[in-house]
Amino acid sequence: MAEHQNNHAFSTINEEQMPVAKAKLHGWKHFAGLYAGEHVAATEFVIGATFVALGAATKDILLGLFIGNLLAMCSWWLLTAPIAVETRLSLYNYLNKIAGNSMTKLYNWANVGIFAVISAAMITVSSTAVRFLFDIPAQLNWYPSSFWFVAIVLAVGSIVVVVAMFGFSTVADFSKLCAPWLFVIFIAGSFNLFPALSNHVLGVTTMSSWSDFITIGNSSIWTGTTSSGEPGIGLLEVIGFAWAANSITHFGLIDMAIFRFAKRKSYGLFSGVGMFFGHYLAWISAGIMGAGAAVILKTTISHLDPGDVAYHALGMTGFVIVIVAGWTTANANLYRAGLAAQSIFVNHSREKTTAIVGMVTVIIACFPFVFTQMLPLLTYAGLIVVPVGGIVFAEHVLFPKLGLTRYWAKYQNISRSVPAIASWLLALVFGFGLNALDIMSFYYLFIPTWMFSIVVYILLAKRYGAGRPYEKEVAAEALEQQQIEEYQATLHEDVTPMVVDTSVLTKILNMVSVISLLLIFGFACQVMFFSDDIDVYADNKKQFELYCFICTISYFLSSYWALKRHKKVNK
Repeated sequence: MAEHQNNHAFSTINEEQMPVAKAKLHGWKHFAGLYAGEHVAATEFVIGATFVALGAATKDILLGLFIGNLLAMCSWWLLTAPIAVETRLSLYNYLNKIAGNSMTKLYNWANVGIFAVISAAMITVSSTAVRFLFDIPAQLNWYPSSFWFVAIVLAVGSIVVVVAMFGFSTVADFSKLCAPWLFVIFIAGSFNLFPALSNHVLGVTTMSSWSDFITIGNSSIWTGTTSSGEPGIGLLEVIGFAWAANSITHFGLIDMAIFRFAKRKSYGLFSGVGMFFGHYLAWISAGIMGAGAAVILKTTISHLDPGDVAYHALGMTGFVIVIVAGWTTANANLYRAGLAAQSIFVNHSREKTTAIVGMVTVIIACFPFVFTQMLPLLTYAGLIVVPVGGIVFAEHVLFPKLGLTRYWAKYQNISRSVPAIASWLLALVFGFGLNALDIMSFYYLFIPTWMFSIVVYILLAKRYGAGRPYEKEVAAEALEQQQIEEYQATLHEDVTPMVVDTSVLTKILNMVSVISLLLIFGFACQVMFFSDDIDVYADNKKQFELYCFICTISYFLSSYWALKRHKKVNK
């Protein structure tokens, strides 16, 4: 009878509010694909070009991006994945458990703003490709200088909003298909423009050694100086940004929502697929494309937008990559913003809250500063969210070691945790205060801010009752978790395993998609390594751009058809 009552009680709870069931856990391939898809995106065009504009040196880029992305991977592996796997909860649910509704609502408001701005930046990036088709001038000011550009942003943004409201599952599937294509396209684009850079620096279209690459990089791409001749950012700044770029998701623990589905804590290492194939190689490739486009157009990279760069690197495929990459990234972030808004306005549907947030997002997207200031925006967003990650880290990892009790606020039935709210606000004052005083590079501000939030939260929580034993409540919590596991086991006893479509047609479609990518890479290699002089380079470049576009269409048609067939088999 008691077991039946418990099952009935759990059946009325939203599944998202409970720990993830064992039957729903995923293997490592899921996370490798997920991070590859999310971290090879439209932002890479902007960030890669920004490193060039900031005057980073070649060796600093090659070494600094490696170290920074390695640190980011380790942050997911050692911080985010362990807490997510041990609790099987998203950050939102864990935060609600330890800090109450008030703190969670404040945090969700912050997420609405952050994800709306990131989504707006991606809509603007997509619009730069569309404006190129209609010969509208590049938007290089913080405000729009063309009515028609605003019209394009409104049109592109409306599509993003509607899809985020009603068709996100389709976009999510499409985004996974984009990952291998995006990676190949970034590499191919850099190969297509590198001979132009080589000719500009060395007077020949092919390089004969690694030292030639360094010479070309130092002279024409990552020169160590800005376009105004000022010294550029150094190794520490490059490392810092690569590490801080995703601090919102690793130190800030937002990716607990992803890793709660992981079978093992070690799956945090597969974030490295996104970091090294996405951020490392894609940022370097984007820098080469930006510098190459600037040489061809006889201008500086600061006077180009992603539409300019993509078109001169990839021809017609450039429009596709900027629109698709920006669109899929914008949809994912607008969906997150809508979810955060819906958790605040619980009486309204996710579709309605997404629509309202979407309208604000599209208005923001009309102002090009949101994508031109992508580096500081990402860094400051991390600075806002990271203290919350510090609070959760303190509660989950450090409390047991310090003799404090996890979930003490829940045991006291507190809906507004003063220690949590005060720690977050004080950490924001501390972090932004350090920035105002210019004590250290703002790329690294998330580290002392995270540590500060941990110390303050531990001291305040102990004062407000975290040091009590709560023996009865702890026992009741353990029993409840056991009952949830038993309930979920009965619920998922009949789960049907995923069936792999092994039909001949699906195999052929998968083969066509792979061959399409290999052909794109092959034609790019021809441009890079077999352009003996500038005339041969021009012919090879023209040929590459034609076949790249044809193979891109072939790839998407075949891979999406194969995906639909796979889904049909598993209905």
